[in-house]
Amino acid sequence: MGVIDKGKAPLKTGSIYPAPYAAMMAGRSSLRLGEAGGLTQFGVNLVRLAPGAMSSLRHWHHREDEFVMVTEGVCTLVMDEGETEMAAGACAAFPAGVANGHHFINRTDQEAAFLVVGSRMDPERATYSDIDLEVFIEGGRARFTRKDGSPYEGEEE
Repeated sequence: MGVIDKGKAPLKTGSIYPAPYAAMMAGRSSLRLGEAGGLTQFGVNLVRLAPGAMSSLRHWHHREDEFVMVTEGVCTLVMDEGETEMAAGACAAFPAGVANGHHFINRTDQEAAFLVVGSRMDPERATYSDIDLEVFIEGGRARFTRKDGSPYEGEEE
């Protein structure tokens, strides 16, 4: 494939999360660079966070490795052991199977961005650290459950 025209790369906004969690991803977008380049074994995405936005719910992957490098602005990495501010050039790695939930928040008044590279495992499972939710991904389809395996049917009001 060679050179990727970023202007033609798919841009994903929103989230696959069920309500009420999907609304929490406002201000997040992901430029699918790996997809644009025809990659199938790992994903490469440039994630942009508007001021106040977060990258995802705090999560960890059972089978997928993730690597992140901040490319613009400042992001706050939130993990089990606390928070770390990361400026452009800072990197973080999240090995598969390590139950340490993580996500990024832009707590500044400027846009921030990071490059995320992750393996693509099928099937895959991710656990959300702060809520009673897991996702199972198989054949490109996501199915959400409670941590005990029962179906997720939304939050009670």
